[in-house]
Amino acid sequence: MEITLPDGSKKQLEDGATIADVAASIGAGLAKAALGGKIDGNFADLDTVVPDGSTVEIITAKSPEALGIMRHSTAHVMAEAVQELYPGTQIGFGPQTDDGYFYDFALPEGVSFAPEDFAAIEKKMAEIIAKDEPFVREVVSRDEAKKLFADQRLKSEHIDDLPADEEISIYCHGSFVDLCSGPHMPSAGKIGAFKLMKTAGAYWKGNADNEMLTRIYGTAFFSKKELEEYLHNLEEAEKRDHRKLGRELGIYMMDPMAGVGLPMYLPKGARVIRTLQEWLRRDLYERGYEEVITPHIYNADVWRTSGHYDFYHENMYFFEINEGTDEDPRMSEYGVKPMNCPGHVMLYKNELHSYRDLPLRYFEFGTVYRHEMSGVVHGLLRARGFTQDDAHIFCTKDQVVEEVVAILDLVDYIMKTFGFSYEAEISTRPEKSIGTDEMWEHATRSLEEACERHGLSYDINEGDGAFYGPKIDIKVKDAIGRTWQCSTVQVDFNMPEKFKLTYRTEDNTEARPWMLHRAIFGSIERFLGILIEHYAGALPLWLAPVQVVVIPIADRHKDAAGEFAGEIKGAGGRVEVYDQNEPMRVKIAKAQAQKIPYMIVMGDNEIEEGVVSVRERAEGDLGKWDREKFLSVIREAAL
Repeated sequence: MEITLPDGSKKQLEDGATIADVAASIGAGLAKAALGGKIDGNFADLDTVVPDGSTVEIITAKSPEALGIMRHSTAHVMAEAVQELYPGTQIGFGPQTDDGYFYDFALPEGVSFAPEDFAAIEKKMAEIIAKDEPFVREVVSRDEAKKLFADQRLKSEHIDDLPADEEISIYCHGSFVDLCSGPHMPSAGKIGAFKLMKTAGAYWKGNADNEMLTRIYGTAFFSKKELEEYLHNLEEAEKRDHRKLGRELGIYMMDPMAGVGLPMYLPKGARVIRTLQEWLRRDLYERGYEEVITPHIYNADVWRTSGHYDFYHENMYFFEINEGTDEDPRMSEYGVKPMNCPGHVMLYKNELHSYRDLPLRYFEFGTVYRHEMSGVVHGLLRARGFTQDDAHIFCTKDQVVEEVVAILDLVDYIMKTFGFSYEAEISTRPEKSIGTDEMWEHATRSLEEACERHGLSYDINEGDGAFYGPKIDIKVKDAIGRTWQCSTVQVDFNMPEKFKLTYRTEDNTEARPWMLHRAIFGSIERFLGILIEHYAGALPLWLAPVQVVVIPIADRHKDAAGEFAGEIKGAGGRVEVYDQNEPMRVKIAKAQAQKIPYMIVMGDNEIEEGVVSVRERAEGDLGKWDREKFLSVIREAAL
């Protein structure tokens, strides 16, 4: 038989050859490194027979898919270990995840898991791995599967739920058998370094009507060094957690009485938010944007016209208002806005436009509200109420590329200001969409051309665009290597059509404008949360809510400290005076804990010499400075 390799080359093999045989035919080194493969793009184990005419790819530890396969196999080993240690355990599912794996268990009566139990489970897992027994796949009938899992009620229930025509496969590993579609490592000995991380409750099959199971999360890597790096980054991420730092630094708070996912900004947080907005506002005016302000609520007819009433209803908050009289009550339905676009569209429609007016760029720091499930709300990173740095650009078809290039220039400026590296992804037309083929082709090619002209490499995410147009997503990488989704540039065919937007063309006919959505921060709340974690709370001087603390050494230095604080304010700085009756070391420690960029110490010598002693939060004591030198640093940081 003949197969095709990923590079397009052909290979002749004996009938009945497996993926392992394909690897061996290429070379002994590949045969040794092979962990599995793909047949026509579908994952398969090493011992899977390769059909004639298929395309075959070999998976090794260097392949992007390998880590997931190894983690899935580790999950099976964990389930095997738990069953050996706790006889009678009922097993659920054990998939890989983005950063590891988990397995769900219904434990015997009286048994529960705590982190102190992990050592015994890990020890048993190490013993199982050391035996290096193979993972063997077998296809079985429904009746055979029911017999195999007769004492496993969760598996039996799942077998009953499978479609009648679905192939049922099992994996045997020693005496342990699991219902699984695979693939797996050739044998357990190829599993690398692993660690159990935490336990949690999880409903069977994710349905709150089902029983609560115990879930154990773990992670695994091919090398111990990779595992240690991952654990170090987890520790670092915990130190940088914006929820912890946001509380300690007085940035924001959440109050259960207010409701889930509704952040409330304390004075320091409000200062940071306003500084961010003012910085961006000034830049946007220079780039030809016009600021607008739109209501927080609209009559439901707006949302019916936009399509949100039908397609986004469950994520919105609706209520009724009596717009009649006591004698003639008339209730009208209103919705709180989950996004700003309909308001900007109505502003565009408020007056007639010609091609000479375009492009028209509206921006708004618009607060929106979305009904996120309480389980996914996460501090500032995912909230129910948040403010978008939203903008909508109305332009002609021929202006799309130039406008997207300009947006990417803005993205680059903002991300470089904060020290983020970033990458782009273009999402293309999904199966269900509106708009003509020509519109989609032009829009998608425009996004690609804009990236190319900007020198920005991009990946294609096939079929993941919105139903109303393709988009560019910008993903930033923070100080410890985590990736965050931030900016979006979205082409919209829907809104101009729904609201019947037009402009007068050069030949005096009417045409639909093209519409671009764009948000660079995305959500200001989310971006602030990312910034706090990126900088570990130590925001740059220009953005820090308090830039300077002036510390008088003794009571007799308070007046001089207050005077210099006034000079700092005059230079545009944000300053506090620590004049409490506390030791100097306590005041310095407090300023360090608050991540304040500069501390100014004022004592007899400083006053007599007309200088200030400067401490920087990272570099420590910088010595004595001329007052004007320090004030020039503050002026330079002022907006």
